[in-house]
Amino acid sequence: MNRSKKVGLNVVTSFLLKGWSALIVFLMMPLTIRCLGEYKNGVWLTVSSLLLWIDQMDIGLGNGLRNKLAVHLAHDEIEKARSVISSTMAMLIVIVMPILVVLAALIWSTDIYAFFNVNPAVIPELRISLLCAVILVCMTFVLKFIGNVYMGLQLPAVSNLITTIGSTLGFLSTWLLYIHDCATFFNVVAVNTAAPLFVYILAYPYTFCVQFKKLRPSMKYVNLQSALELGNIGVKFFWLQVAGIIQFMSANILISNFFSPAMVTPYQIAYRYMNIVIIMFNVVSMPFWNATTDAYERGDIVWIRKASRTMNFMTLAIAAGLIIMTIFSPWVYQIWIGDDIHVPLGITIMMAIYIFMLVISMRYSCFLNGIGALRLQLYMTIMAIIFIPAAWMVSSFTHDIVWFMAVMCICNMPGIVVNMIQFNKIIAGNAKGVWRI
Repeated sequence: MNRSKKVGLNVVTSFLLKGWSALIVFLMMPLTIRCLGEYKNGVWLTVSSLLLWIDQMDIGLGNGLRNKLAVHLAHDEIEKARSVISSTMAMLIVIVMPILVVLAALIWSTDIYAFFNVNPAVIPELRISLLCAVILVCMTFVLKFIGNVYMGLQLPAVSNLITTIGSTLGFLSTWLLYIHDCATFFNVVAVNTAAPLFVYILAYPYTFCVQFKKLRPSMKYVNLQSALELGNIGVKFFWLQVAGIIQFMSANILISNFFSPAMVTPYQIAYRYMNIVIIMFNVVSMPFWNATTDAYERGDIVWIRKASRTMNFMTLAIAAGLIIMTIFSPWVYQIWIGDDIHVPLGITIMMAIYIFMLVISMRYSCFLNGIGALRLQLYMTIMAIIFIPAAWMVSSFTHDIVWFMAVMCICNMPGIVVNMIQFNKIIAGNAKGVWRI
């Protein structure tokens, strides 16, 4: 199957899977609100942000794996591909053990109620819930590299299938807790963090003992050279991920502290509504990542230019879609959430602007990541350092979450401009100096 056909097949399949995932996300929000109420649900959403931090602590090994695997397979280097996979799994285990120990010690010995700005009388089981969640997420941390393997094989639809099954299982488990009146804070946290781990445990033997036996991880294929190769590109991806965490994924914790845990819920409602666009855009953009790696390794710049034009049309369609979604948002919230939670229009408008900026950034970064052009993106992570003090200062003066979100958008803008300029220079063949890969 040629590159374009493979991308097309993955896009169609991923579209169906992501559509189902989007439905699950939509259904999960009112379900958890009914299970926990606005305050506890806001805390759960904030805890989820912390868990995302753990997921990103792989020093970029997952993205490094998918790039290196695509390169080795493009040159039919099966032994090197297996070595990269084996080395990645070994390094993930080495990384996650101290993370687990440190986080468990912090959870057990520090004032986590003050950290999350939570009333102990409302959620007395917060400490044990966090500990359980961290243990399960750290176990998932190791096995999630399976998804990156499928990405490197230019089969992102399979990776999407794994995550979709996990989210579906989490939803069904939460629903069972609700109908049996067992939806305590601890139970909701436990089932939603255990569900993806369970699916990865089942996916491992199918992937490496049935489907791709030649790529099965083995201790004898773990070597320092492969680890260093992954580290060189992986650390770059890692710093980009850390910047994303500081600048954007920390929003729930910052909102909880700057305003209140209850304010996290309307923010997340608007985010999850508009995030449908990101989910759909990822369906299209993710297959292009490793297809771009393959095309660049083979010197097929013409294919990359054609793919870029396709992404331009997608970006314009998304802009129109976000405008329509904003106009109809009050009716959507009414049907989706009901009268219990009010989402101000200002939050929805700012979220639409923020999501569109993310789409533009991703439109270029998926190509730049595919060819390993990460240096300038790393330079732009300085905006992550500026974000938290800027958000604190603006929130202190205005006491308005809309201005907090405006800071998020402003901090994202320089990276978009740089990505756009670098991509055009590389494709035109005139990238020099700092603009080179």
